[in-house]
This record gives sequence, C-alpha cells and structure tokens, in this order.
Amino acid sequence: KNTAATFLDGIPELDADVTVINEGDVTEKNKIYVATTDFDVDVLINNTTYPIAAQVYEDGTVEITLDKYQTKVVTVTDDAVKGASYDKIDSVTKSHSNSIAKGKYKKAIHSLAPADATNAKMPVLVATGGTDNLTDSTGRPRLTYEDLVEFKSMCDNAGVADEVRRLVLCENHWNDLLLDRKNFGNQLVDYVKGKPNPMIAGFELHKYGGNPYYTVATKVKKAYGSVPGAGDRQASVLFVTTNVAKKTGNTKQYFAKAENDPENQTNRMNYRHYFVATRFQNKDAGAII
Repeated sequence: KNTAATFLDGIPELDADVTVINEGDVTEKNKIYVATTDFDVDVLINNTTYPIAAQVYEDGTVEITLDKYQTKVVTVTDDAVKGASYDKIDSVTKSHSNSIAKGKYKKAIHSLAPADATNAKMPVLVATGGTDNLTDSTGRPRLTYEDLVEFKSMCDNAGVADEVRRLVLCENHWNDLLLDRKNFGNQLVDYVKGKPNPMIAGFELHKYGGNPYYTVATKVKKAYGSVPGAGDRQASVLFVTTNVAKKTGNTKQYFAKAENDPENQTNRMNYRHYFVATRFQNKDAGAII
C-alpha cells in the first residue's frame, strides 16, 4: 500500500546533470552538483535521514549523492515462462518497479519530515481528539478538525509559506477525518485518483501509508528503518511544495537469459535505481503525531 505516492506529484526535477561515478562497479554512484545559493546548507548537513547524501564544496556547489535502490535477484525458469498464461517476465518487472517505488517514496517522506519540534519554523502537533476527547480502539487520540485548525495556526505563527501547504496524512489520520462528515462532508469519501486533492483548513490533503514514526513524549522522529515501539506513533507530514527538491537518476536492468544457463535453464533479473528527495531550506515543514 506504500507505492501510491501522490505527495511528490507536480514537484519538478532538479535542473542538474547526473554524474555517474565508477559505472558498472559495486561502488557505482549517481551524483549531482547544485549551487549552494539554492540550498540552506545546514539542512543538508543536519539531515536526519541517513546516510547523509550531501557534501558542501568551497567553490559554491553542493554535491548530492542520490540514494541507490537495488532489488534482489528474481529467477524465472524457462518452463515457467513458456507454460504461463500471461507474460511472466513482464509481471516480474512490475514487481521490481513496485518494490523500488515503495522504498524510495518511504525514504522521501521520512527526509521531508522535521527531525523534532526544536525548529520554530517547523511546527509539530500531537493530535488531541478535540474537545470530545475522541479516541480509537487503542486509545490513540483521533485527529480532528479542531486539530487541523490549531495546526494551521501553528504554521501561520511559524511563518510557513502558504503557497501550497501539502499535508500527507497517514492512514490513521485519514480514517479519523473520514468519520467527521460534519466538517468534511464527502470530500474524503468521494476523493478518487484523477480528482483534485481535497483542500481542508488551507492544506492540500494527500494520503500515504509509509509515513515516519515519532516518539510522542519527545516529538522526535524515529530513525529511518527503525522498528516503532510503545510510545511511538505514525505521523502526518507537512511540507510546502516550493521548498522540496527531487532528482531521479539512472535505472538499470540486469537480465541473464536462460539460454546462457544450460544447467538450470533459468532467467535471472534485478534492477538498480537512483533517486533523492530533500528540502531546499530548513523550514516550511511540520508534522502531526
């Protein structure tokens, strides 16, 4: 469910050529070079989604290393290909693409979320359940319209740009708002792909299942890839689209035909893909836990 990531729709690619280092080797990298005037250097150095992807040079450029995503090798025997009622190789290719997309979008939303609540320009709100103290079956306070209005107020006070405030709701928060027909009518119920995203309290709403987790008591984001524990809660992430950069690098398919494997008569395939997403400046972002 984490492969559908509309939250990066419409965000342009960084205007920078991809430089390939050590092509064909296990140490192969995709890098881009961007003027430091385009970035707040501190946000890159103090990035909380590791490994750190940027290095600053004295000549006025930032070197950004794109994240590398590799799929495991999948084998398909010639017997299976010839006996299948559908294009099995094509099906395997799609599964690789989905796996890569799941990984790169999950890391992207993690990197766009604030590290904690210490930056006054990136507010973090803990959902309250509203004046009625609404909770789900686990006791988690639900996200309410009152919370959204409070979060809007926090963003306004923090000076968050109001150009396009994109709020990427986690599944729990989306479901919370689904229950509030009084304030939202059928805007979320009727939302389908192809329609404009709902606008609520000044936020352009998106939904994604791979959002990062925070420790509620400290409002600190969990490290990428860590397992959430007691006291941790998945967050909804806010960012302003004009403050987000992304770059798609090279995609390579590695394919060994069965005809070159006389003993096993098996096709082998995997993919390598490069991608990165980050903020330009250490502001215009936020989270609801």
